[in-house]
Amino acid sequence: MYSADASLYRVVPQVVARPQHVEELHAAHEVSSELGVPLTLRGAGTSIAGNAVGEGIVLDTRDLKQIIDIDPESRTARVEPGVVHADLQRAAAPHGLRFGPDPSTHSRCTIGGMIGNNACGSRALGYGRTADNIEAIEVLFGNGETARLASGAARSSEQGSTAAKLRQLAEQNLGHIRTSFGQFDRQVSGYSLEHLLPENRGRVERFFAGTEGTLGTILGATVSLVRDDPGRRLMVLGFPSVAEAADAVPAILAAGAGELIACEGMDSRLVALVRGAGRRVPTLPKGESWLFVETAGAQALEILSQVQSSSGAVGHRLIEDAAEAAALWRIRENGAGLAGISLPTPAHSGWEDAAVPPEHLGRWMREFEALMVEFGLQGYPYGHFGDGCIHCRIDFPFTHGDPASTGVFKEFLAACAERLAAYGGSLSGEHGDGRVRSELLPKMYDQTSMALFAQVKEICDPRNLLNPGIIASPDGGSVASQTSHLKPTQPKQDLPWPGMLMTHDAGDFAAAAHRCSGVGRCVAPKTSGVMCPSYVATREEKDSTRGRARILQEAMDGTLVKGLTDPAVHEALDLCLSCKGCASDCPAGVDMAAYKAESLYQTYDRDHKGQPKRRLRPRSHYILGRLPFWAKLVSPLAPLANVSLKVPPIAALAKWVAGIDQRRSVPKFARTTFRRAAKASQPASGQPDVWVWADSFTNHFFPQSGLAALEFLRSQGLDVRVIEPQGCCGLPWISTGQLDQAKRLIARAVSALEPYVASGVPVIGLEPSCLATLRSDAVELCSDQQARTVADGVLTFAEVVNRFVDEGRIELPDLTGVDVVAQPHCHQSSIIGWDVDQALLHMAGATVTKVPGCCGLAGNFGVEKGHYEVSVAVAESNLLPAVRDQERGRASAQRRIVLADGMSCRIQLEDLADVPAIHLAELLAQASGGSPFSGSSSSS
Repeated sequence: MYSADASLYRVVPQVVARPQHVEELHAAHEVSSELGVPLTLRGAGTSIAGNAVGEGIVLDTRDLKQIIDIDPESRTARVEPGVVHADLQRAAAPHGLRFGPDPSTHSRCTIGGMIGNNACGSRALGYGRTADNIEAIEVLFGNGETARLASGAARSSEQGSTAAKLRQLAEQNLGHIRTSFGQFDRQVSGYSLEHLLPENRGRVERFFAGTEGTLGTILGATVSLVRDDPGRRLMVLGFPSVAEAADAVPAILAAGAGELIACEGMDSRLVALVRGAGRRVPTLPKGESWLFVETAGAQALEILSQVQSSSGAVGHRLIEDAAEAAALWRIRENGAGLAGISLPTPAHSGWEDAAVPPEHLGRWMREFEALMVEFGLQGYPYGHFGDGCIHCRIDFPFTHGDPASTGVFKEFLAACAERLAAYGGSLSGEHGDGRVRSELLPKMYDQTSMALFAQVKEICDPRNLLNPGIIASPDGGSVASQTSHLKPTQPKQDLPWPGMLMTHDAGDFAAAAHRCSGVGRCVAPKTSGVMCPSYVATREEKDSTRGRARILQEAMDGTLVKGLTDPAVHEALDLCLSCKGCASDCPAGVDMAAYKAESLYQTYDRDHKGQPKRRLRPRSHYILGRLPFWAKLVSPLAPLANVSLKVPPIAALAKWVAGIDQRRSVPKFARTTFRRAAKASQPASGQPDVWVWADSFTNHFFPQSGLAALEFLRSQGLDVRVIEPQGCCGLPWISTGQLDQAKRLIARAVSALEPYVASGVPVIGLEPSCLATLRSDAVELCSDQQARTVADGVLTFAEVVNRFVDEGRIELPDLTGVDVVAQPHCHQSSIIGWDVDQALLHMAGATVTKVPGCCGLAGNFGVEKGHYEVSVAVAESNLLPAVRDQERGRASAQRRIVLADGMSCRIQLEDLADVPAIHLAELLAQASGGSPFSGSSSSS
């Protein structure tokens, strides 16, 4: 898992360590020095240049996450190197402050990693690079010296001999450094020697930014903070092409008069990917390429008006709504992941973030695009146009096991570097040189500059133990080769891996697993979405979507010789909750729930050639993985079963047989199923206004949800009926990888539902996980028009109610004074969406707190033996604190409700917090005067 970062490289380390205290960084240096073993520092592992992988010791610093101090008066923060950027922002926000640079990986990148790469991000135009925001660092150099480097003591001896030698080297080469370095803001490649100049006060701490862990290890940092202006304003300008958008940049910068915070470019083809995935994109002005221009302050609108009139744009739009602005910035943040899947074949990093002075951007963009055509390559440029920095993922034709396939990659990069030099450009504008560009530095810098880099390395790391091969070697020797250690980017051609749930990758399981490029959105310690709940709980790389994808890639590439049966695969997949959060939250569209199902299927039922295996499965697969079957069987004896399961020995035995953790309760079977209860009031004939599908969970465990839906809709004068044919979506079979049986079940359900959906009468699915299965897995397993018709036509309760509200056929009850904490089911958040539910609640007057993330039960996952602790930890990430906050802090509310449509979420709340939760249908029925109104703190 640590052999790769977000780059093209795979280097297996000898050992990975996760320091818990800064002192352990000293210990790692001592081991490295004593044994002569290379040492590589790693933050979130999102390096695109291959500067976070190494052959010896890899140090994962993410546990060094203490924010030591924030000083509002001096506007500074002291932090450990593993502090995540977003955590620092949250800590600074109450003081009206923020850390200026904000890379697209801000939710997971660490401050130490940002210093290592001199990260910039979308707002560097206004707030500067990381280097511009460093006030002091504590560093352990490769030569063994520890020093505190600070601006206030720029020439003092207290900074130590290494800093003195670096300043002395600069003083001996003033003329050359002044004319070769710091020529424009995004000249990041190589060592930034301009910071050592006397006129820049010899600031070694700022020189250290961008050294990529090759000179020393950061022990701590003091960074400057800026005022966070909440009044930022965004204008989107449209242009006919990317090159014409680039042409407009100089005029835009001039009109902005130094007041612009951001000027970002985005291609229409990347926006189309977002729309194609079913996600809403705010209205954009006319054009095929757009610039997002942001500023703030009292003159913001005037400045943006000047920018628009000077830009020559063919269309423009001022974004007034904060939510719309946030949605557009999210698309920009997801650029790397989107670009990787933007072409018919995978697109890769490599020539990722080259930069030129902005006045040359239009000409360079045309030349760059001409080079891609010349080499038969494609890519969609986007990035920091205002800084002259362009990102682009390119479809290099790599072939597994064929060294010759790297030729186009190497030749293209060399040609780009030569052409870029003519514009005074930089190979890297923010991601560093790493393994991919260090070899190209002589094309950008002359021999004198290269000799200076070698001398810097000699001063700081004479034994060449820190990230060796990157940027420079102490004796001026060779650096890392661009084409050595390239990881397989395509699966072996002689190993087909068909997948039943892989329609988005033409049925190719291996190609699907290779969607993960390592950008690491899944390793954010906090999330506003669902991904990835097990990582949020454990903070272990193996429990992230990225970690699991890495293992699957190696299983199918042949590196793990036992393939999918290798214990490493099942260790990595074991704590996947199959929440499908990654299916929506991962920019590259990785769907680990589907990959887990495929892996289990190919482990126990069929191999990658489709041949039967029939290996014995875990007990839980036969019971929990077939729960609807057993529920149907037990249904006539439900009262007796419920009484029996209250007897401790019987309950303990039943849990053991089913593979249920003994600390879990056993779900109670409904005394009367939803179908049987509804049948008594079912009208006899005619076409109704609404059909309700009796899914297995609503039918056998929570009939009150279905009955409440009937009650509320009928109270509004609607004719509502339950669909007669029975059908199960097969979700438990899918989540446990029993795909042959699941396919048969879901085909029957689709066949039963299709005539009802095709009739045009709305069809409601009440259990979110079952409805999500019909909308996603059914299409992949059945892949016929019937499945597509059902997927497009089956609706949530909220969607149907909203439709009838719009038509004036339903009047919502008054929920003023009702305080709702809502836990959307993870499958609903990921596949269906919860916006309509939220809008209805607001429309009715309720106060709503939407809980992010997963409840932690996730079907059979949370009740299985071995998962209890993680299930509880996931619940403690968001859900249980939200419920406790509601109990403690909302005394003014007339009524407090915990809303959870999903069976799993309701069981988790009952088990862990003794808090009953209700379905939206129950809330509306109760509030309309049907059933007695129940609050979350008093009754179920």
